[in-house]
Amino acid sequence: MKTSVYNISGMSCAACSASVNRVVSRLEGVVDCEVNLITGKMTVTFDEKKVSDTDFFRVVEKAGFGITPEEKKEDKKEEKAPLYPMIISFISTAVLLFISMGSMLFEGLKLPSIINPSQSPLNFALIQILLCIPALYFGRHFFIKGLPLLFKGHPNMDSLVAIGATASFIYSLVITFTIPNNPHAVHNLYFESVATVITLVMFGKFLETKSRNKTLSAIKSLMELQPDTAVVKRDGVDISLPIEEVQIGDILVVKDGSKIPLDGVILKGETSVDESMFTGESLPVEKKEGDSVTGGSLNITGLVLIKVTHKGEDTALSKIIKFVEDAQSKKAPISKTADKVAGVFVPLVIVIALISALIWLIITKNIGTALKIFTSVLVIACPCSLGLATPTAIMVGTGMGAVSGILIRNGEVLETTHKIKVAVFDKTGTLTEGKPAVTDIIANDENRLLSAVATAEQGSIHPIAKAINEYCLFKNIKGLDTESISTVTGKGIACKTDKKTILAGNKEFLEENGIAVNEDTADLLASQGKSLVFVAENGEYLGLIALADTLKSTSKEAIVKLKSMGIKTVLLSGDNKLCAEYIGSQIEVDEVYSEVLPTQKADIVEKIRKENGSVLMVGDGINDAPALTAADVGCAIGKGSDIAIESADIVLMKSDPKDVCKAINLSHYTIKNIKENLFWAFCYNTILIPVAAGVLFPFTGLLLSPMLGGLAMSLSSVCVVVNALRLKLKEKKL
Repeated sequence: MKTSVYNISGMSCAACSASVNRVVSRLEGVVDCEVNLITGKMTVTFDEKKVSDTDFFRVVEKAGFGITPEEKKEDKKEEKAPLYPMIISFISTAVLLFISMGSMLFEGLKLPSIINPSQSPLNFALIQILLCIPALYFGRHFFIKGLPLLFKGHPNMDSLVAIGATASFIYSLVITFTIPNNPHAVHNLYFESVATVITLVMFGKFLETKSRNKTLSAIKSLMELQPDTAVVKRDGVDISLPIEEVQIGDILVVKDGSKIPLDGVILKGETSVDESMFTGESLPVEKKEGDSVTGGSLNITGLVLIKVTHKGEDTALSKIIKFVEDAQSKKAPISKTADKVAGVFVPLVIVIALISALIWLIITKNIGTALKIFTSVLVIACPCSLGLATPTAIMVGTGMGAVSGILIRNGEVLETTHKIKVAVFDKTGTLTEGKPAVTDIIANDENRLLSAVATAEQGSIHPIAKAINEYCLFKNIKGLDTESISTVTGKGIACKTDKKTILAGNKEFLEENGIAVNEDTADLLASQGKSLVFVAENGEYLGLIALADTLKSTSKEAIVKLKSMGIKTVLLSGDNKLCAEYIGSQIEVDEVYSEVLPTQKADIVEKIRKENGSVLMVGDGINDAPALTAADVGCAIGKGSDIAIESADIVLMKSDPKDVCKAINLSHYTIKNIKENLFWAFCYNTILIPVAAGVLFPFTGLLLSPMLGGLAMSLSSVCVVVNALRLKLKEKKL
């Protein structure tokens, strides 16, 4: 068995990826085939003895798509989505709608005599054709791609739009030629329907392209975390080398404030390292000789010498990148209902139109009547309302989300979010504020303790010191001038003023300096996951300060609301067990996973999915990127890292956990609206196609004219749009 990856070009919707999957899966020897619309990649597992690349090329190209081996494909340039075609199309379509339907909407409205349908019917028709041309031109890809796929037996959404627009446009064009002899025919034009459908669907494609570019840029941002160069000690000399030239076993020199280039082990020195991008832990990790460090993390306080242990694809950062890529490639796009029926609906309508025309030609022996029936069926079955059903609801839904600070990448996300069974939350920066803050002070004289610790910690860039200094500033307590300050990495700070010697650090640090610490509450505070700073002055123990990453004010409310919606809640954190379980108990989540590595998060999300169903992952850090892309829906906090945001399907700009509930409700309302639209679109076609075919004529003498068919078609589209706008009434219920 062999597994190969191919680049597929020409796919524009879920029906396209389904068509490629179908033709390849039918080949003998193909065991598994996955086609990803977003990445444009096809992964095939096959028996080399029964099938080969040549067979894949043959069936995919025959289906109307392009295919190249991944390894032979040059770097793909970012697909551009220019804005000006949308602006021009929207303007011309708006003017066209005003001219063609303004008199129906605004009583007493009169057009200039030169284009007034009563005075200059031909000019009225010609101006509509001119205003329709921009939409036809900028939406020409619907026809270029959709019609060939239709004839090859693999129709997609483009085919639906193309055949509907073509039927309406050709019919209206034919009517235009009859206007000089029959001025009343001017009322049978439907150019506005053509322009409206093309413009709205084109807008959806525009948003999709922007979304794809964002998705692809997530991988690029991850790669940029690794420095381009590293300082290597060779033969006693420090030299700067490109990261590619660094070898396993080389000694790296990493100064404070610099990124660690590659994974390794500290040979000399002690420091604090910010690993929040990997572990999610907001507090720096103290590192000493023999400890492992991760490439891409930030060295904060001291110069260290590091022996390189991993490079290239073996580094933790590279593995995270691989996890994101794998999660994206396995994330199959959701097929929209309209795409699913496209393969049946369009050919069926054409067959009905042809059969109806043939029957009436045999019965009446009148070509004109047969053409009238053929045109009526095509016009009335024009899938305008079907084409509008999904994009209009999605446009309104995503617009409502934007107003509420909820950015949704595309319509597929809206189709998935309402099915969520489990909401998985990262802790740091998602449910918590993401930085340490003073929570408790245990002291006989609080002001004396704060004055002492403010003296010791002033000027320090350590996150704990910054939190203490901010608290002292809030209390309006300032530190004294110091004569000397010395830092013992991983333990604490000792400083001297003209009259005092102050120590601030962990319990062991004070005891090593001969100060007895007898604090009953220390163990309780530590069990809650809090960091403790013990303080002494002139040999006297003053007390302690406890710090922790505090919960956001809305975190518990969000969890309670999700549980009331029947959604299971899970806390997934890289923090230690005590801290994670304490936070979990505070907000009452159903399940807690602690001490989880970044590469494990995606696996846990997959495990939760198998046990419970669809999973929504909420996170803010780089370490969350694999889990965000592996989940059915990835939801990023707006104040989180750019990589987390770009890897996610939904971005909560307010960084409020409660907005997760709003996003789920928005999805529910939007999908319900889409289903209503599709129901009425299908209902309309089911009832009126037989009428247009002349089924009622033998019983009632009723033969639907193309004019009435076009009117019914327009009304169905209007109903769909009005129903979509009704979504706005749900805004207060989110």
